[in-house]
Amino acid sequence: MDRETSISAPSWPAWLSAAAFLVLSWIAIAALSLQVRPGAEVVAVAFPPWWSTQQVFQAAASAKAAIVRNTALPALLVVRPDDLDGLTRLRQAGAWLVMDPQAVGACLVN
Repeated sequence: MDRETSISAPSWPAWLSAAAFLVLSWIAIAALSLQVRPGAEVVAVAFPPWWSTQQVFQAAASAKAAIVRNTALPALLVVRPDDLDGLTRLRQAGAWLVMDPQAVGACLVN
């Protein structure tokens, strides 16, 4: 009565799970550090990267946000939203991400 035992090989390499966990951890830390502080008057806004500079400026203007400065990336602006509803209007105008301008300021100065 010999019993055959078979060990199934994992469907992906062992290092892939560790790499996936590392990437997800990095994303979570970045998301927490880039969050807009409550009551912030100035925010950094990321628009789709394929948009031209003109489209980015038009989207910010349509959301009634005053442009404080541009950055080395044309799709990233530092703006001052008009009022409390300004962040919602920026997202409706096409903004992908609204973040703390101090977190990105050192890396993306034009």
